Amino acid sequence: MKLLVVEDDIHSRDLLVRYLSAKGYTVATAADGARALEHLAAAEPDLVLLDGNLPGMDGWAVLEALREFSRVPVIMVTVRDATQDKLAGLALGADDYVTKPFDLRELEARIAAVLRRSQAAAPGVLRAGVLVLNDERKEVSVRGRPVALSPREFDLLRLLASRPGRVFSTAEILAAVWPERGAAEDVKKYIHLLRVKIERDPGRPELITTVRGFGYRLNAAGSETEGRGKV
Repeated sequence: MKLLVVEDDIHSRDLLVRYLSAKGYTVATAADGARALEHLAAAEPDLVLLDGNLPGMDGWAVLEALREFSRVPVIMVTVRDATQDKLAGLALGADDYVTKPFDLRELEARIAAVLRRSQAAAPGVLRAGVLVLNDERKEVSVRGRPVALSPREFDLLRLLASRPGRVFSTAEILAAVWPERGAAEDVKKYIHLLRVKIERDPGRPELITTVRGFGYRLNAAGSETEGRGKV
């Protein structure tokens, strides 16, 4: 998943980049509104974190200009907590509004919530943390990186991604992915093949984990890294 952080304060910007990168996101940055709009016109991310107090164009002006050509999800992040400022941001098309200072874990939760709502508006696209699966195009990306899968690997990952966090038994996987006769060893083999392609360390999987005695699940968080702090 690709995020754009639009923030002129270098300390806040660097902290957000470190934290969100550790959570598995691919993070680009812009220090002002003009650069943000240039970036968005060239390559649209999955979500924008937009500071309100920017040099030149403020966040509200950037959002108004952005909404002329894009529906990318936007979370405004600003010290301005007046009701009229929040209402103005939401009226211009912001998907959420966060006031500084904030807890990084709360921001992460808000990002995930906005992305889930965005996914619901995009039929055929499954998003689970750092994983995006486009069923219509048969495309998969992990942490913003395209991953080439075989048809069987794609069907298995699609099943796991359809219910992130749910444990699928070997029998359930076989019934859904192997309509012809399959065996438990087939499931183990393809779980291994998927891990090799999508995990940072296949020997210590974070995305597809084994629940011993029950089956396999896809972890929506996609990372065991914890982080704390405020911006």
